[in-house]
Amino acid sequence: MGSAHTVTVFGAYGHTGRFVVAELLDRGFVPVLAGRDAARLRELAASSPTGLEVRPASAEDPASLDRALAGAAAVVNCAGPFATTAGPVVEAALRAGVPYVDVAAEIEANVDTFARYGDRARAEGAVILPAMAFFGGLGDLLATTAMGDWTEADEARVAYGLSDWHPTAGTRTAGQVSRARRDGRHVRFTGGRLEYHDDEQPLLDWEFPAPLGRRTVVDEFTMADVVTLPSHLRIPEVRTAMALDAARDLASPDTPAPTAVDERGRSAQTFLVDVVVRSGTTERRAVAGGQDIYAVTAPLVVEAVHRILTGRTRTTGVASAGALFDAADLLRSLSAHLTLDVGERAVPATGQVRVAGRAQGEW
Repeated sequence: MGSAHTVTVFGAYGHTGRFVVAELLDRGFVPVLAGRDAARLRELAASSPTGLEVRPASAEDPASLDRALAGAAAVVNCAGPFATTAGPVVEAALRAGVPYVDVAAEIEANVDTFARYGDRARAEGAVILPAMAFFGGLGDLLATTAMGDWTEADEARVAYGLSDWHPTAGTRTAGQVSRARRDGRHVRFTGGRLEYHDDEQPLLDWEFPAPLGRRTVVDEFTMADVVTLPSHLRIPEVRTAMALDAARDLASPDTPAPTAVDERGRSAQTFLVDVVVRSGTTERRAVAGGQDIYAVTAPLVVEAVHRILTGRTRTTGVASAGALFDAADLLRSLSAHLTLDVGERAVPATGQVRVAGRAQGEW
């Protein structure tokens, strides 16, 4: 085991990786910069006043990953596509005996991590935390918080109210990899399992809390929450939806990458993540709001690393954020980065959403 304050960040020079490095520094950790591009690593190190260590490494070179993790207390994998990097970096973490955390939004990559490493990580007492990010991690924490004392629910719905979505190059690449792995089909979680299909994705009107209000969303715009929530919550139906304008931004090849508007490097993008879990005729809801989906991943990741290294965890093996931590407490600890609102109500006669009568081809 390494120094309790040293954390290797693989893919440190990427868009999200840079936010994670900055947050680690703010929280008193010592990031080690790792990734395949030595020049970009040196450039990032030179921009830091603290003289960070650079360790070039590649997912194709296990020895280089071992060197990158040597002496570290944990590793954070920010380098996609995770279909390529997650397995090798998890293996390196297991060899080093350190916790692994990643920010994977790729559904298939997260399924792979649970399937391939669950038994082994549990037997070794290791902690493997996939999808500790805006997609996958935040929704899982909100759903777990909304569940409260419920041990099961009939369904969970996660609606993403993004003001816009300027995707990074990494986001676009990861999306291409995922689409290729499922032959262009869509995916949903229904009847307690993942199902691949060619059905059109309907457009719905979703009633977000104020100030966002009613917005048209693409239903079954499926994100990593369909892996993280069912990994520990007894909910047979999990559906995610995305604000139509943001989905259009992502679909357009002409949408530019994010542009920083403040000293922390955040874009002007805002978000509400509205999670509703239903049992019978009762709904419980947890809503988080903030700025910049990439930037907010960093405090989620670093708080997770802090809790793992200080023993504030509930299990070992491969586990999602909601299973590993006290979800409500973790979310409250991020009040500088997220707003949080939790409540309960009877299901209205009209239901949570109204069908807008349009389909995927009309985006």
